[in-house]
Amino acid sequence: MDFRFTDDQLTLAEGVRDYLAGTHGPEVLRRLDEQGSRDPAIWQGLVDMGLTGLCVPEAQGGLGMGLPEAALIAAECGRACLAEPLVDTAFVGVPWLVAQGKLDGLEDVVAGTRRVPVPHAINPWEADGAGAALTSVDPLRNLAAAGDTTDDPHLLNLGALMSAAQLVGLADAMLHQAVEYAKIRTQFGQPVGAFQGLKHQLASCSVAIEFAKPVVWRAAQALEDGLDSASVHVSHAKVAASDAAMLTAETAIQVHGAMGYTYEVDLHFWMKRSWALCGAWGDRAFHLKRVDDAVLGGTLPIGPEHTFA
Repeated sequence: MDFRFTDDQLTLAEGVRDYLAGTHGPEVLRRLDEQGSRDPAIWQGLVDMGLTGLCVPEAQGGLGMGLPEAALIAAECGRACLAEPLVDTAFVGVPWLVAQGKLDGLEDVVAGTRRVPVPHAINPWEADGAGAALTSVDPLRNLAAAGDTTDDPHLLNLGALMSAAQLVGLADAMLHQAVEYAKIRTQFGQPVGAFQGLKHQLASCSVAIEFAKPVVWRAAQALEDGLDSASVHVSHAKVAASDAAMLTAETAIQVHGAMGYTYEVDLHFWMKRSWALCGAWGDRAFHLKRVDDAVLGGTLPIGPEHTFA
């Protein structure tokens, strides 16, 4: 199994990163948090880039790409703390419907006029759905009670995988914010980033993130290929990405002098999204048990096909 992305895949991800950096900054998140209204131009831009149809078959007007590309874009959505339901619809809902052979209406998804709420029993809420509203640690999500919940294992794997992909992007962004703030916050007359202890903490975050990324990419490819061990790879990815995001959030709070909890800095948006996604689609304990069971049961394959090429 080769986890290297092609130049075309990386170019696509870079294009998404540039677009979101120019349109979905902290000011958008603050306005959304305060007023509860989205900017329709941002969603339309995602549609125009073809992202809503990324995993839709070409026969239904989509790009016909797979889960590795979707995971790569989901990480960029996490990096930008994207408040639009792109991942929920295009990278979880669509692949699930396609796997079930339910292709009717996918043209509307490509056009951006249909958003697919995906109910699930592990965490029974859905984004932008109808029903009784639920309280969430993530104020940028309109969460509602889900109806007709399902425990379809493929749906669970898709949701957990895309949550993990967003988490590595979120962690990347929090680490960047922490490093930049460490350059300007001073104690004892010098930047806190000059202190050796803090350097080690930030380095540990970087190592955790860089470890989690290929684990997520491996899980995406395993699920795309339909491997019997895909569920374990997805769980491994969810655990690694959750650990990296939580470690980075805790360190970033410390760097910001605990102001990460407040509206004085923008870090809290990324923290809240991380907390929400760490618990979504099965929390860390759920997925860690999956990995442990696979290791103890001897069903987690370790061999040349799982090396990092």
